Amino acid sequence: MKIRILVLGRTNNPHLRLLTNDYLKRLTGMVGVEMQELDDIKNTQNMPVEVRKRKEGDKILQALRPKDYVILLDEKGKSFGSEQWAAHLARKMNHLGRDMVFVIGGAYGFSGQVYERADERLSLSPMTFSHQLVRLVFAEQLYRAFSIIHGKPYHNA
Repeated sequence: MKIRILVLGRTNNPHLRLLTNDYLKRLTGMVGVEMQELDDIKNTQNMPVEVRKRKEGDKILQALRPKDYVILLDEKGKSFGSEQWAAHLARKMNHLGRDMVFVIGGAYGFSGQVYERADERLSLSPMTFSHQLVRLVFAEQLYRAFSIIHGKPYHNA
């Protein structure tokens, strides 16, 4: 089983990219993880929001495989404390037997088709973060969860 983090666009802040990659690298040996960046939609300044969400959604859906277990990072998703999140993640990994794909959408959220395809929704916070910052926060929380699962001291250090 592998974890894939699917994101729209590239992070243009080198500091965020460096920190995000550091947390993903720390997961080596605990779980196979990769971040897949999809190209941004072009010429969106005059595009209606629903059209933009549909186009972004089409890109996301094309990147998913039929057996992927899809979890959207969404402000309306379920929230967990760190230990509850680690337990939830461990249960999923033990019972799913398929890859988990965490999807970080664009600035306007997801299209209806992406919501329909999703198996689960996860909220990192009731607050809104930039999609670039969410990558870092989620990578850190993923590392924290696997540190808890593997009994490493990071969570309490």
